[in-house]
Amino acid sequence: MNSNRNMRIPLIFVGHGTPMNALEVNEFTEGWKEVVKDIPRPAGILCISAHWETEVSRVTTLEKPPTIHDFGGFPSRLYEVSYPAPGSPFLAKEVQNLTGAKPDPSRGLDHGTWSVLIHMFPEADIPVVQMSIAFDQPPQYHLDLAKKLIPLRDKGILILGSGNIVHNLRKIDWDNPGGGYEWALRADEILKDRIRKEDTGMLVNYQKLGPDVMWAVPTPEHFLPMIYILGAKRENEKLSFFNEKVVMGSLSMTGIRID
Repeated sequence: MNSNRNMRIPLIFVGHGTPMNALEVNEFTEGWKEVVKDIPRPAGILCISAHWETEVSRVTTLEKPPTIHDFGGFPSRLYEVSYPAPGSPFLAKEVQNLTGAKPDPSRGLDHGTWSVLIHMFPEADIPVVQMSIAFDQPPQYHLDLAKKLIPLRDKGILILGSGNIVHNLRKIDWDNPGGGYEWALRADEILKDRIRKEDTGMLVNYQKLGPDVMWAVPTPEHFLPMIYILGAKRENEKLSFFNEKVVMGSLSMTGIRID
């Protein structure tokens, strides 16, 4: 991986899917490895994960954040996985100063973060900080908050969003691990088209994009990390997709890179 820190770090959104991806080698984990292969080594990572929702925006401040196993019903070996990346009180303070996020001195790293980073940066030697999703706020709030994070990009910080643009667990089809419902496939294409056009006006009002998208985004927490990545984008930057696939009926693994 390139270590030239004079280069701006891209923005990355990942569809993280099941936490079992932490243990597996598959087309998606290979995609996560590939998408960071040519980027400069980040000075730090700020992750916005679908799996940390709070009343107000918060940021982790621990120097040694624990690995949180925030799920149930998986094989015991998944609960033994540790991602011992250091935290960064300094980066956390910068996030607080830029956004007004409140410090959280007890939170560790949830699986939306570590199940992806364990493939991207397996050495776990880059400081990682998480910022929560304020669940009572509308998508426009998150878009506006993301714009305040832009200065971090010039300091070598990788801003990573982790969620799924199509995420309906109630409609999961365990008998179709490699495919999707017709409505999920259509929703994935509708949303990618709006993302490609940088139509943030419609994306923050995704409820107006029709019934397929409403099925795809029954709750916003997995959708909003993508909004943060679009919000931190500068004009004239290139946007590309990777891991473009719907699995288990109703989960899109689509990822985005902006640089």
